[in-house]
Amino acid sequence: MSTEVRSPVAGLAVSLTDVPDPVFSQAMVGPGVAVKPASGRADAVAPIAGTIATLHPHAFVVAAATGTAVLVHLGIDTVQLKGEGFALHVAKGDVVEAGQPVVSWDPTAVEEHGYSSVCPVIALDLPPDALGDLREDGQVTAGDPLFTVEG
Repeated sequence: MSTEVRSPVAGLAVSLTDVPDPVFSQAMVGPGVAVKPASGRADAVAPIAGTIATLHPHAFVVAAATGTAVLVHLGIDTVQLKGEGFALHVAKGDVVEAGQPVVSWDPTAVEEHGYSSVCPVIALDLPPDALGDLREDGQVTAGDPLFTVEG
């Protein structure tokens, strides 16, 4: 059985190697795809159905009942913003559906602070061959498939 991981934001799907952070670009925490978000305030939505396992203003993890856990990181080094410009819509431990708003944010404001707004979407602690159907180019809207996790 596979889990379809959907884009948390609208924008341009790109390879993780395009992410300006070695932890993500070298897939140290797991494989995935990144999305360069469209400008303007928007909601980042849950990429899969599951439980909010980790929640910060700039990042969150949704864990599915199957064991698959997906990290969404809103920009690079955005932890430095200390939550400024981010609004949480859920709490840690909440059960969410794929496509449900988790965090509102503004990628343009992130860039104005000097940070990259690119959003890595990572299947945590999995080998690269666990992913299929990777979408690493082209425009996506929030909720479009980015990849599948096998197993």
